[in-house]
Amino acid sequence: MDFFSKTFYNNTVGQWAIAFLIIIGSVIVAKLLYLLIGKFVLSLTKKTKSKLDDIVVEKMKDPVVFLFVLTGIYYAIRTLMLPDWVADITHKAYYFLLLIDFAWALTRFVDALVIEYIVPMVEKSESDLDDQLLPIVRKSIKIAIWVLSIIIGLDNMGYDVGAVIAGLGLGGLAFALAAKDSVSNLFAGFTIFTDKPFKIKDRIMIDGYDGKVEEIGIRSTRIRLLDGRVVTMPNSSLVNDAVTNVTSEPKRKITMDLGLVYDTSYRQMKKAQELLQDIVKQNSDLDDECVTAFTEFGDFALNLRFIYYINKGADIFGNMDAVNMEILRRFEEEKLEFAYPTQVIYTREG
Repeated sequence: MDFFSKTFYNNTVGQWAIAFLIIIGSVIVAKLLYLLIGKFVLSLTKKTKSKLDDIVVEKMKDPVVFLFVLTGIYYAIRTLMLPDWVADITHKAYYFLLLIDFAWALTRFVDALVIEYIVPMVEKSESDLDDQLLPIVRKSIKIAIWVLSIIIGLDNMGYDVGAVIAGLGLGGLAFALAAKDSVSNLFAGFTIFTDKPFKIKDRIMIDGYDGKVEEIGIRSTRIRLLDGRVVTMPNSSLVNDAVTNVTSEPKRKITMDLGLVYDTSYRQMKKAQELLQDIVKQNSDLDDECVTAFTEFGDFALNLRFIYYINKGADIFGNMDAVNMEILRRFEEEKLEFAYPTQVIYTREG
């Protein structure tokens, strides 16, 4: 047993082994605690009517496990004979990490409460302003908790927080110059909130992108494209570039050019216009206003312009399909022929 009596860095091998075993033990206990909470405690809380206990257990699980490991490491180091400066740093670091763990647990808990209770209330409200402000409020609360915890932690470690803040103030100009794009996006975010060119769930088109707005943040806005992908755009781009708000349109304008063969008579052309107008009247998803006009004698067709409007909220592609199918059916019944590129060549003998 002489081996365990040997001294390394003011501690015997036995003392180093005990410290190591304490760390291993704390990790094992933390792992068992994690499994216990996941399997048994959560199963018990789910049987209660309240969801609050489920939220507390689910969100506190990881921070509590981290706390056990952190405490085990701290006390393992405290069992060793270390220089005063090392012990002092260990002590300060432990309490600083305790505050970080507390901030982590608190932000998870508050965010879960917001998702569980506040978000459903916001979704039921008729106002769109709360939908836009909620993501910003959530992020602001998280930032406030983390900043406050870090400041308290630094203060407990002996740092002059006032001097640190003053130093940040002196470096504010350099920071502002370096972060001018972020500042621009920040002010652009406020512009979006005040001018309201679009809101959450609106479909917009900008710079070749077409999709629904999912979140309007302080710095950027997330858009879910029609193919399912998400694009994150800086707010400054949304303010400086032209944005088309598709959702705000009162109705969708559809323009068609129908080409009839040159054998079409005057009466058949009038009949074609009457059929188009009747198709619009028979469809409740279409606005009664429509335009039919014999616009030109084309190279190989008599061109008929047809403009109609699909009411807001109606199925765009479904109604386009229905109108086109009805045109095809009724024109076929009336023997109205669509033209295709043809060329007639006349030759003169002699």
